[in-house]
Amino acid sequence: MSAFRFKSCFLLFFSLILLTAPAHAEIGEPIEFIRVEGTQRVEEETVLAYMLVREGLKDEADLVDQSVKTLFSSGLFADVTIRREGKGLIVTVVENPIVNRVSFEGNSAISDETLSKEGILSARQIYTRAKVQDDVERQIEIYRRAGRFAVRIEPKVIQLPQNRIDLVFEISEGPTTGVRAINFLGNRVFSDSELRGIVLTRESRWWRIFSASDNYDPDRVAYDRELLRQYYLSKGYADFRVVSSNAELTRDGEAFFINFVIDEGLKYNFGEARVSTSLDALDIVKLEEQILHKAGEQYDRRVLDKTVDALTKMVGESGFAFASIRPRPRSNQETRTVDIEYAIDEGPRVYVERININGNSRTRDDVIRREMRLVEGDAFNKVLLSRSERNVRGLNFFSGVELTENPGTEEDQTIIDVNVREMPTGELSFGVGYSSAEDFTTQLSISERNFLGRGQRLRFNLGVSNQVQRYNIGFTEPFFLNRDVSAGFSLFNTQSEYDFQSGLTLEESGFGLSLGFPLSEDGRLSLFANFVNDRLSNTEGTGRTPYDLDKQEFGYYYAIDKRDDYVTPTDGWNVSFGQDIAGPNGDTSYLRTRASANFFEELAEGWVLHLRGTLGIINDYKGGLIRYSDRFFRGGRDFRGFERGGVGPREVAYDRNGEPSYGQSLGANRYFIGTAQVSLPLGLSKESGMRANLFVDFGLLGETDEVSSFPCQNGQLVNCREIEDQMDFRATTGLSFAWRSPFGPVRFDFAEPLAKEDYDQTRFFRFTIGTSF
Repeated sequence: MSAFRFKSCFLLFFSLILLTAPAHAEIGEPIEFIRVEGTQRVEEETVLAYMLVREGLKDEADLVDQSVKTLFSSGLFADVTIRREGKGLIVTVVENPIVNRVSFEGNSAISDETLSKEGILSARQIYTRAKVQDDVERQIEIYRRAGRFAVRIEPKVIQLPQNRIDLVFEISEGPTTGVRAINFLGNRVFSDSELRGIVLTRESRWWRIFSASDNYDPDRVAYDRELLRQYYLSKGYADFRVVSSNAELTRDGEAFFINFVIDEGLKYNFGEARVSTSLDALDIVKLEEQILHKAGEQYDRRVLDKTVDALTKMVGESGFAFASIRPRPRSNQETRTVDIEYAIDEGPRVYVERININGNSRTRDDVIRREMRLVEGDAFNKVLLSRSERNVRGLNFFSGVELTENPGTEEDQTIIDVNVREMPTGELSFGVGYSSAEDFTTQLSISERNFLGRGQRLRFNLGVSNQVQRYNIGFTEPFFLNRDVSAGFSLFNTQSEYDFQSGLTLEESGFGLSLGFPLSEDGRLSLFANFVNDRLSNTEGTGRTPYDLDKQEFGYYYAIDKRDDYVTPTDGWNVSFGQDIAGPNGDTSYLRTRASANFFEELAEGWVLHLRGTLGIINDYKGGLIRYSDRFFRGGRDFRGFERGGVGPREVAYDRNGEPSYGQSLGANRYFIGTAQVSLPLGLSKESGMRANLFVDFGLLGETDEVSSFPCQNGQLVNCREIEDQMDFRATTGLSFAWRSPFGPVRFDFAEPLAKEDYDQTRFFRFTIGTSF
């Protein structure tokens, strides 16, 4: 009986405990509530939105676990826990702090701005350790690209009230990691020194203080592989390949050894070449005329690429915008020839979905878009894309221009990215020169070719010497009234003293208007009008009559430009022809004709031939004489080696002893000046901004209308003046050096006459320096 009572009491007690104990959520049972704890800035609804479990849903362990992971991946929280309480869940979070400020300490080689641009974290963003680590890796990569592989970066966190922090990156930049040696293995035809001149990377030397090419950069080394490939392919080695390239850090950690392992292969010549196509409307005979290589010539991949471009242009102009041109080379090791078949087929139709303009922080989008020959919705055409790139590059607003194609949202669509790098377009230059007549000359020029980012051109020139004072202000709107029409005006004043002894002064002042518009893709016509006042004074003792005349000039100028690049051409040509007429209501009457032509061809890598010719003819259509101020005065920049107006007809005075003294330049009615110039490779990268040219200028100038005021009698050269006007051959030669330095453009010109007359006045040296803004 006692045992029975004991069991009954135990069961009753256990039942009371179960009835009075709180209920717990069982896995698989519905969740009655979810409570969030620990939030400060983040709303409770935001936390619940990230969770996969909801009130009313069954409590499943997998969903709870996934909810924890989702909350962590949001980047909002440093810690997350979910525990069961009763029939609900308690979510406890610890929020990540907010970044108050990001700063850098210890950096001098790389600016704060550059480091900040590459970073993920910035003020008012949420701090996470993963983001900090990403920023450190990005900053280390920036330093490595700058050649500093010993850099050390340590992030420091400074706690602030209200769960905020200051993030400080402590940087130990370390020394620049240079290139101790560049080695080549497997080269038999070209020496190590020759190949070192091909790659962009340079060995560290003390004189390369202004260059970064002797710092190790893995991206540059990868580009060097491509440069080696292009070089060998241009020399006939069609099978060339770079087997491997590696960089070995020295034990002291201060420099790298760079090693290229190459396989040169055999040297080939071009074999047979033909064009095949499935497009019946194309004329294969005319297409094969575009092939630029012949059997027996040395294989050159560049010639092959130029042939593809020529075929692409011709096929595109024939109406096949979607044609695909693929060269199919077949090499024969026995004959060492490469046969080329250019296969032309109808490609898939692709349309331009969107054109993105990137990198233009100053230049407006519409300035770039109006140079594009493609717009959204057009059929994609590589010929027009190439012309668009040439046009944008020709603006001369950007240090780099690259047009790339990317897949669109549909298979038949493409997105064109126009990537540009802005460069200073304003220029302040100060020039100093020395001539045999003017001694030292100075010139100040201020110009802005992209005024307010609108593509407008504004210029101001001031030139001062013992002999000439020039002032010129001009403005041009290249897209007047939102049309491909340029309009501009200019104000000018020039005062020249052509005779030191007498002080003969010619002053020319006035204003001009111009209007230009295209007649074809590469041709443009310009119309202009100038209203000028010419005044000749201080004529005492010269035998000349002073005058003060008004002149009205109306003319045109037509130009065709087929150059591959408007800024630094290496191939192509351009010609121009213009005439202007003075009258009918002015005090003078003449018809003046001017023409010029330029031809460019790349002779070898870095060697560009430039041939130029200019001519001018002026005649009075009423049968009168051409006045002093209307003749051609040549020399200086357009005939190097002579001073401005230093070549051509000149007055010679003979004293009582018959000793000659050369007076003023008289100007000529006709001239022809030619130039043969070759650019010289300096072994430097394009980034150095240094160029050199060897030139020869030559020409003829003469046939003035001037008559001597005190002619010599009976051949007696005593106390008289004679006109020297031999239209004989003149020539000069010299060197020109240009450097786009970090502080502005610098130019040196040296020229020496090869053939001249005794009365010509020479100029040996000209120096110009400027700065950009």
